[in-house]
Amino acid sequence: MPQTILEQEIHQQPDVLARLIEVQGRRVEALAATIRQAGPRFVLIAARGSSDNAAVYGKYLLESLVGLPVALAAPSVVTYYGRMPDVRDALVIGVSQSGKGEDVREVVRQAREQGALTLAITNDPASPLAEAAAHRILLDAGEERSLAATKTFTAQMTAFALLTAALSGRPDLLDELHRLPGWVEHTLRLSTRVPALAERYRYMLYCVTLGRGYNYATAFELALKLKELTYITATPYSSADFRHGPIAQVEAGFPVLLIAPSGRVLDDMLALAHDLHTRQAELIVISDAQAALELARTPLIIPADIPEWLSPVVSVVPGQLFALGLSLAKGYDVDHPRTLTKVTSTR
Repeated sequence: MPQTILEQEIHQQPDVLARLIEVQGRRVEALAATIRQAGPRFVLIAARGSSDNAAVYGKYLLESLVGLPVALAAPSVVTYYGRMPDVRDALVIGVSQSGKGEDVREVVRQAREQGALTLAITNDPASPLAEAAAHRILLDAGEERSLAATKTFTAQMTAFALLTAALSGRPDLLDELHRLPGWVEHTLRLSTRVPALAERYRYMLYCVTLGRGYNYATAFELALKLKELTYITATPYSSADFRHGPIAQVEAGFPVLLIAPSGRVLDDMLALAHDLHTRQAELIVISDAQAALELARTPLIIPADIPEWLSPVVSVVPGQLFALGLSLAKGYDVDHPRTLTKVTSTR
């Protein structure tokens, strides 16, 4: 049985996602009809921390499956430089677990004043962000007591997946989405040994995390989890950016966490994995593809046949458990990482 609060919340994710899909499904369909009627030319997403990583995933979904261009907001432009860009013909989305970040709320508030269509994705229906936006997708994840976000992060990703499926007009995407909680549950069953496998890396001080396409967001989220739970220097890259210079760091034993589920970018990730294997890097690989897992010193297996567009919601789970196990191996309190608070309010 899970002992720490963090582990309990990691294991709550299948139920959280199933409830979100069931409760919010029809509401998001109605929201999608409103968005189509408004006809925004682009999407602007404001977020911080893990929510910002979920926003990156949302960007890939909305651009690749709906065809809407998506920009990530720079909230400081609004709060420190006093200039709100003209977003009157945009859909402006604020993403925050707590809904209390002043800068994210201010972007949404000013966008609504301009007449833009505004949406909050949050876990708290009474939060300032929820009140600032005209529309809401509520995560309904229950209280997240551990400081490191897990279930609210995957719920935010699932909220973007729900919105994308509804806007795309493709019933097949919604059908696949309903299978997502089961894939996450299966991944948890496959990952029972992951925390123990992480003990090998208890003296690790640095690593890189690599992903591409939809899993670019996964690389950033897992780097964040490793930083906040284990205090190591974890640097995320896309496989393309990593080749443009940072790969020069790699020597024998250099630790690399590589996210490579099946899909259109698998061949690119495999080519990089072969290169890193030749350089004798210490490869930790999250994948369902046997060719990728065979190159790993530490393979972290996910189920096969997951649609690529949903793979980040699944791929992040063994990474969460790896960060949990590594933190415990280093002797840290995973539920109360040093210097962190649950609600980080930035201006």
